[in-house]
Amino acid sequence: MHSLLGREKKEEEAGFGFELGLSPGSVPHAATMFSCVGCFWVLLSSALVAVCSFSFISPAWIVKDQLRNSHHQQNQHHQHHHHHNNKDSVSFGLLWHCSESLDHMYRCYTFGGLGKFAEIPSSSWQTSAVLCSGGCALLAVSSLLAIITIFLPSGGCERRICTLAGYMQMASVFIMAAGLLVYPFGLNSSLVRSFCGDSDIYYAGECQIGWGYMLAIVGVMLTVFLPFFAKYAPKEQLSPTPLPTLL
Repeated sequence: MHSLLGREKKEEEAGFGFELGLSPGSVPHAATMFSCVGCFWVLLSSALVAVCSFSFISPAWIVKDQLRNSHHQQNQHHQHHHHHNNKDSVSFGLLWHCSESLDHMYRCYTFGGLGKFAEIPSSSWQTSAVLCSGGCALLAVSSLLAIITIFLPSGGCERRICTLAGYMQMASVFIMAAGLLVYPFGLNSSLVRSFCGDSDIYYAGECQIGWGYMLAIVGVMLTVFLPFFAKYAPKEQLSPTPLPTLL
């Protein structure tokens, strides 16, 4: 009697499984909602967008440290020292320049005012501003695509968006790196020479590389790894995601 009841119970469970479209003995698998690599890719992309944007608007790409030049200025005449006192502490960025005034207030100004791109003192800096802003904008769009992939189901659409974002991130690396390489060509401009002395291309004279420029370099170096994470970002690796290569 017990064996007969057990057999009928198993048949009912099997019939219920067939009604749901499940084969006997099969267990439905929970859909993978997030990928660890994908989440890390999104977080790193968003962080690097913030880093590149902050370094782009930073006025501290080229700086003149007051302490660095104080010993040299102590050997000069008092009148000459007073004449150059407003040049003791100065910094330059892509769009801004800052200086310490006679009342020891640190003030920052745009080159020629906002909206006057042609007033940037060097054509090299103008080119660098276009390249860095373009690369940063491209990185921001790819970061937005990376965020979208989190909410997409696994499949061909997700893999194609990851591939597209990877290509965009690789392109942004080359664009921003070109902007950083072009920027030092503007060190021979008359404005920089008036503050940094005998400065020239890739030579800052009495000035030095600031934290804004170094932060931009670090941001570009870390951005190099984003396309590699884009390769493994899809939730299900049914087929390898194409990765932009240099070859």
